[in-house]
Amino acid sequence: MKTTTFNLLKSLLSGVFFLWVAFAAYASPDAESKESIKEEEFEASELIFHHIKDSHGFHVAGDFSIALPVILWTDNGLVTFMSSEFHHDNDGEVVVEKNGMKFVNLHEKIYQLEAGASSVSLDHEHHPTNAHRPLDFSITKNVFSMLLSLVVMLLLFSTAARSYKKSQNHMPSGFGRFVEPVIVFVRDEIAIPNIGEHHYKRYMPFLLTLFFFIWLNNIFGLIPFFPFSANLSGNIAFTGTLALITLLITWFSSKKSYWKHMVWMPGLPVPMKLFLAPIELMGMFIKPIALMIRLFANITAGHVVVLSLISLIFVLKTAWAGTVSVPFAVFISVIEVLVVAIQAYIFTMLSALYFGQALEEEH
Repeated sequence: MKTTTFNLLKSLLSGVFFLWVAFAAYASPDAESKESIKEEEFEASELIFHHIKDSHGFHVAGDFSIALPVILWTDNGLVTFMSSEFHHDNDGEVVVEKNGMKFVNLHEKIYQLEAGASSVSLDHEHHPTNAHRPLDFSITKNVFSMLLSLVVMLLLFSTAARSYKKSQNHMPSGFGRFVEPVIVFVRDEIAIPNIGEHHYKRYMPFLLTLFFFIWLNNIFGLIPFFPFSANLSGNIAFTGTLALITLLITWFSSKKSYWKHMVWMPGLPVPMKLFLAPIELMGMFIKPIALMIRLFANITAGHVVVLSLISLIFVLKTAWAGTVSVPFAVFISVIEVLVVAIQAYIFTMLSALYFGQALEEEH
């Protein structure tokens, strides 16, 4: 046990040292480049938001990027091409012409130029004045990461299921040994206490999918050198969709007594019923909104804090800032390993709680 702890600590300190050396080398320019750095100030907010937002390709390192397909539905029909044709541009400078139509990538949003226009024109608020957005069905990096996580889940759980079938005593092997305690935990600590022993089984597939889906995508977003890393759970549309699914399942699973207590609470005076009914109806929608914002905010905050600490090296323009910022960034990253699992647990637990409230018997 001591050897394992020592090796883990040694690996962590080695990683901190090499990270500091890398950032120190990058943050300490040579004499020839000092003048250009004086002219161009480092924008920490631009770097941070560029990292956490969605895009039409994966930027791996330097000029190497992985292009993704751009799928647009325009006034003249379907248009498809690869995002590499924009040459990694996000300021609308590169114009792509397809089927007689011209497109620009402005801050990772695809715009179609009006007829006769050769470049995008912007107003004082940096909004295009001679272009409009077509329907965008592109495979962005968030969409690709989501599809990749689904494939990984299918492969892993198919492997776990086969390990049960091959076992003579119903004891799993390989990945099945890891996933079995997690499934039992979701069943015994989330589903049964919140939904009840009589109804929990029909919700287990959704709760397990929800837990592992959020957890796996959160882990993908933490891997620093993973080429397909994306901030999927930090996308409000993703968390909002999961919350909407939870709301719809709650509605379609609810009993008459649930709506009776929600709209016209029995046993209360009529004036109190009129006062509480709007509050309860508002709470019905506030609950999934809280689910959506909680997951989005916690995952995004972790990325912002780590990138802000790293940015101190470039803001202060000294490599010595890395002696403080890099260890703190590694510390926050270690905490994020716990946060990604905790957020998956909280989202799943609250979803099960809402299901249980909808299925509660009339008192």
